Amino acid sequence: MTVILDAAPDGFASAQPVDPHLLGALLADLAGIDGRHVIVADAAGEHRLWLRDPTPGRPLAAIVPLDRDFITRIASLLRFHRRLLGREAGPLPRGWPLTPYRLARLNLILRALDLRDGGATYRQIAVELGREDATNLSASDWKMSASRSFVVRLVRDGIAMMEGDYRKLLRIR
Repeated sequence: MTVILDAAPDGFASAQPVDPHLLGALLADLAGIDGRHVIVADAAGEHRLWLRDPTPGRPLAAIVPLDRDFITRIASLLRFHRRLLGREAGPLPRGWPLTPYRLARLNLILRALDLRDGGATYRQIAVELGREDATNLSASDWKMSASRSFVVRLVRDGIAMMEGDYRKLLRIR
């Protein structure tokens, strides 16, 4: 989850500037009209920063929106704060990294969506994803098959992710 940093409000004299170059190797550093986006390498899990006010030397404060991702944002902020203090950030929160099963399923979802966007039918997608039984089924058997249900769920979940559900991947489970 990205840690959002912006100019510290007046009255916070102890707020400090953040120089991403001092935190470690930068995996990405992109400036845009909305600020600077930085990814800092960390053996335990990278840190994603959005510096809304990228003015060098300006004291910064963290912004934590009160949304559905609040807990995840706080966990990211705490890890980043430990890094700022020169300590080890610590491991990613339990449930944050994707399990091998989830990664494999996401791979299948992406492949199914690509095939569907290319005009493939559910049956063609099933065959392409290794469900060989789909080629030998009659039309009525195909409609009731586990392979068809599997592919329909993959495509349905993929469409939902395209429409915004991908954010669920960022939340601590």
